[in-house]
Amino acid sequence: MSFFRPIIFAAATLVVAWSAVSAGADERRPNVVFFLLDDLGWRDLGCYGSSFYETPNIDRFASRSVRFTQAYAACHVCSPTRASIMTGKYPARLHLTDWLSGRREFPFQKLKNAEIHQQLPLEEITIAEALKTHGYRTAHIGKWHLGEDPHGPLHQGFDIQIPRWNKGWPKAGYHAPLKFDGLEEKQGDYLTDRLTDEALTFIEANRDRPFFLYFSHFAVHDPIQGRGDLVAKYERKLKSLDPPDDPAFILEGNPDDENPLTREELHARMQRPEWSGYKVLPDRTVKIKQHQDNVEFAAMVESVDESLGRVLNQLKTLELDDDTIVILFSDNGGMSGANFGSPSRIVSPDQLDKAFSTSNLPLRGAKGWLYEGGIREPLIIRWPQQGLAGEVCDVPVISTDFYPTILDMLGLPLRPQQHADGISIASLVKGATSLERDAICWHFPHYSNHGMQSPGGAIRAGDYKLLEYFENDTVQLFNLKQDIGEQNDLSRTKPEKVAQLRAMLRAWRKDVSARMMEPNPDYIP
Repeated sequence: MSFFRPIIFAAATLVVAWSAVSAGADERRPNVVFFLLDDLGWRDLGCYGSSFYETPNIDRFASRSVRFTQAYAACHVCSPTRASIMTGKYPARLHLTDWLSGRREFPFQKLKNAEIHQQLPLEEITIAEALKTHGYRTAHIGKWHLGEDPHGPLHQGFDIQIPRWNKGWPKAGYHAPLKFDGLEEKQGDYLTDRLTDEALTFIEANRDRPFFLYFSHFAVHDPIQGRGDLVAKYERKLKSLDPPDDPAFILEGNPDDENPLTREELHARMQRPEWSGYKVLPDRTVKIKQHQDNVEFAAMVESVDESLGRVLNQLKTLELDDDTIVILFSDNGGMSGANFGSPSRIVSPDQLDKAFSTSNLPLRGAKGWLYEGGIREPLIIRWPQQGLAGEVCDVPVISTDFYPTILDMLGLPLRPQQHADGISIASLVKGATSLERDAICWHFPHYSNHGMQSPGGAIRAGDYKLLEYFENDTVQLFNLKQDIGEQNDLSRTKPEKVAQLRAMLRAWRKDVSARMMEPNPDYIP
């Protein structure tokens, strides 16, 4: 077995034995609510440091739970992370390493995007399927984005799917008419609220049996459309604040270029006319938002906060709150860099709030980037009667860990051949301070819609994180404990650490049979 795989077989044996002893017991197993948000950045919640967005329900939830400060998505875009949650496997192992259906090829790409599956393979036993075998009623409410039928939620272990829509964005936006099959609506409906109505209905209908609710919001993914009353609230709030002194945007370049621009050079270019717009700029640079001041986005964040509050209140009303594990997570970082799926896109200065949603500071980068701003996520877990309350955990964890963690918390047999890349983090929720894991890895053999960085991969081992880019074989090395903003590249001063982490990353890619990129025969510089 590779040293990258979790050492969990002994734990699995213990859990199986415990389950066999308790199988005859009449006690009902806990319910599970997995509350997944889309494009919510690490600092987009009050309990993670936002001073503009208001999230009182989530903050209160965190005070009764364990809040993780170094939780990672398995990818910086949505579909791969969602696949990792469903399967407990790295996207590279699944060959599902980009959003579906993936970015098309362009002549400026030196390399061809690696081929990916266009759906989550049916032979994978999802966490929903695993729970169904133990009598759980399962519901998928919201976003799927892991393949069209016959690869939708109803074919992957879920009893209920609302709405009947498998793509990764709201069909017609957040305001009615929503135009979803399987979701009744009326004038004035707001999508986040309507999905919450359905979640509450499911919980009440299944109050007398164990259930797994995968509540996967479309929010806060674009289109950036807040509910009117909340937008008005944040417009008033923004007017009451003093304008910030620092710039609204900074430039980010491509570190894999032959002569990458320094931070000083990037700052200097911001003053030149050629860099005045909001588009793909010269020298493969793009602008990254630095302030949390988007009133439409703030309204969206508060709407999902209200949604969780309503779910928690429903559990309490039905006297299920002490019998329900609740997990809150996001699938990738906040969109502080615009989506340039078409490199010719130009964002008008009066449309910036529709293209740039938030700021990830103090993290660098954004959705679609291997910097922390693209992959570090909020994670809060409440495990009633077992887990700690009001505690903070700094141990790095990743989205492949949810599958074995849920089984472990429920006292169900682990499936180590299925969740091959996950480790149960139940012990951390109980107060442990470490995991037996050598490293966490990422693999993105594609060009991103968000920014102009080269394709690449990354590895985190201890406090160190190495980024490796595929066009020119460039690396960056950061000590995240000392440099959470990834500004001080140590690759030249710590060559031994670079060699060690690079060898580990390449061994991992071989272990998971990661697909690599080929030269683009149609490349035009």
